[in-house]
Amino acid sequence: MIGGVISRNIFLVNFRGRKKSMTNNSKLSDATFKTVINSAPLISIDILLKKDNKILLGKRINKPAQGYFFSTGGRVYKNETITNAMARIAKNELNITVTLTPKFIGVFEHFYDDSIYKDVSTHYVNLAYEYEVQEVLNLPAEQHSEYQWLAINKLLESKQVHKYIKDYFRKS
Repeated sequence: MIGGVISRNIFLVNFRGRKKSMTNNSKLSDATFKTVINSAPLISIDILLKKDNKILLGKRINKPAQGYFFSTGGRVYKNETITNAMARIAKNELNITVTLTPKFIGVFEHFYDDSIYKDVSTHYVNLAYEYEVQEVLNLPAEQHSEYQWLAINKLLESKQVHKYIKDYFRKS
């Protein structure tokens, strides 16, 4: 299934919105990452957190999709398994530990005219997963300025929810 949704945990960002330096071998330098974004699609994972038939969305602080409500997620690093990427992203983006296998929703493509770099577009190949939880505490504030739990019909109607998120729930 190709449709559209992308993730946004592309870069580590501090609370002032400035890029942090990358020191871990699994992360790329700023110059290398810009070249990658400008030259190739990124593989990312979006985690659609579900509780009481509602989906958790956060209002994006950074480009792409800045200002829209979007799911949490992040890119897959080179030599990182999908399982390990999922665990890392869940911990970093949601402050949760994945203990069960999330439900795979599908593969989506997201195309953005912008990125964290001026005059560079972004293309994601996104793997979307749904993960049901009972409770979520202490959501991080680095990628999203606020969070909302939305029923699927409400997120489909909202102009504040990005179209790529809506694609996850539209019936083909």
